[in-house]
Amino acid sequence: MELRAYVDAIRHQLAVAAAAGGDDARELAERLTAPLDSAIRLALLDALSEAATEITRDLAPGSVDLRLRDREPSFVVTPPPAEQWADEAEPVAPPPPSPTRPPADGEDEATVRISLRLPEHLKTRVEQAAAQAGVSINTWLIRAATAAVDADSQHHRAETPRRSGTATGGQRFTGWVR
Repeated sequence: MELRAYVDAIRHQLAVAAAAGGDDARELAERLTAPLDSAIRLALLDALSEAATEITRDLAPGSVDLRLRDREPSFVVTPPPAEQWADEAEPVAPPPPSPTRPPADGEDEATVRISLRLPEHLKTRVEQAAAQAGVSINTWLIRAATAAVDADSQHHRAETPRRSGTATGGQRFTGWVR
């Protein structure tokens, strides 16, 4: 993405505003445009970064990253994986849907912001795990929370007594293991 056009547009607007103030104002505007170039670029990068963060929050577990190369920003979009946590070695049939299934990722679902306090050593481990997975910390935490909730609901289903009186067998467990 080329920022030059946006910086030039702001520079032009400053010149137009200064022209109304006379020669002194025009000279002052000309002296201010060079130092303002960096400030304008920084403000634009902050806005783009904030936009990428908001899009990532809505796209989770996918992500949008803003990268800077040669003073020009570019976006890197990582779409959500088609099959999350799929076990490539052993295909497994999906579990039966629960009667009150919450919306899945990507369905019309509102996102919320929470504040999570972690011990420093755990935060470091989470950062390392996210980096190893090649995803943002937010995406990694969403995946971990989803896996934990899914495992918990499957655990509760497994504990529910069967009405037919048949023996249970072949229980399946999913989740994160280290």
